[in-house]
Amino acid sequence: MSVLVTGGAGYIGSHMVLALVDAGRPVVVLDDLSTGMRSAVPEGVPFYEGCVGDEALVGRILAENGVEAIVHFAGSIVVPDSVTDPLGYYLNNTVRSRALIAAAVAGGVKRFVFSSTAAVYGEASAEPLSESAPLDPVSPYGASKLMTERMLADASAAYGLGFAALRYFNVAGADPKGRAGQSSARATHLIKVASQAAVGQRDKLQMFGEDYPTRDGTCVRDYIHVSDLAKAHVLALDHLAKGGESLVANCGYGTGASVKEVIQSVKRVSGIDFPVEAAARRAGDPASLVANPAKARSVLGWTPDHADLDTIVAHALAWEKRLAEKTAAR
Repeated sequence: MSVLVTGGAGYIGSHMVLALVDAGRPVVVLDDLSTGMRSAVPEGVPFYEGCVGDEALVGRILAENGVEAIVHFAGSIVVPDSVTDPLGYYLNNTVRSRALIAAAVAGGVKRFVFSSTAAVYGEASAEPLSESAPLDPVSPYGASKLMTERMLADASAAYGLGFAALRYFNVAGADPKGRAGQSSARATHLIKVASQAAVGQRDKLQMFGEDYPTRDGTCVRDYIHVSDLAKAHVLALDHLAKGGESLVANCGYGTGASVKEVIQSVKRVSGIDFPVEAAARRAGDPASLVANPAKARSVLGWTPDHADLDTIVAHALAWEKRLAEKTAAR
């Protein structure tokens, strides 16, 4: 089964490509390199530079590579940016996803795994969150992803497209073998930026909001190791290939860490007491998001390998040190 990975030169996508390569599966990558890096794609993996919204290009890729499944990571992911540029997010995450789905249907692709998000739940009141929780996104980012979920459900009913929409919680860490990590210059994820502060790439870390209704006043999130997330995608592909029903599933560990707890973990693992500055809340940030991952575990047979905050932080720190050394050597 040849697999097209969109956004395969980006953070999560590159880890998915590694997981497929490690499993000996044929894979091809499509990425516009707006945030991804060509160097993140392993040698020997066919690569196309372009937009997922280009139906003619996608159709050609499907035909040239005998693609039978698509794993769709390409998109915009910064929640505050989606608040200030909603139309840009609806274009990139929804309109272009619609074009990709159309190309998949036209090309006879029967399996589609989509990179969704816990942001579809919005200001969730239940915790941990199951897939049946109310869907009420508070940011255009979450709304744009939810629209694509709905398009996939409708395409499945109309055209027989099998799909899995995996709702990520907070993805962090790096490949344990050091082959990939989060390299985007504009990354805003907490563990990434805290690790940058620890290795001297930032002079301080900003902590956005200390007045949330949580145990220490800071946002609580369910952090999942990027390699565990890639593993869930491989299992989702296998589930669909075996004739399994389309599904929506949460990807998290079912435990939450606050911003202050993450900062303490990074300081503990790194041994560096970097400066932290309190700042105002960011728009679109819910107080707490913690997954109920029971469906991924029971239906997909997913068992995480790195479900420990300090382990996630250690892998993220190792990657940041490697990037810092590369920068210093230039």
